[in-house]
Amino acid sequence: MTKLKLGPLADDKPVKLSVELPATVHRDLVAYAEALGRTSGQAVSDPAKLIVPMIQRFMATDRAFAKARRTPVQSAGVPERSG
Repeated sequence: MTKLKLGPLADDKPVKLSVELPATVHRDLVAYAEALGRTSGQAVSDPAKLIVPMIQRFMATDRAFAKARRTPVQSAGVPERSG
């Protein structure tokens, strides 16, 4: 059985979003939803519902993003104040 990065989707309040995807990305999203349905036994009726968990998973596993979040942001030209 294939190990996908996403597991079963939480039954969450629907969120309306509007996004324009290239046709190839949409086809891949539909294919991913089908694969997830087969492996988890939970049919995904709307592939768009995968977008949020995919983004969350991506950000949670992006080491550079995690490091950037830990590093204090300093405005350009404005020194950080100490103490």
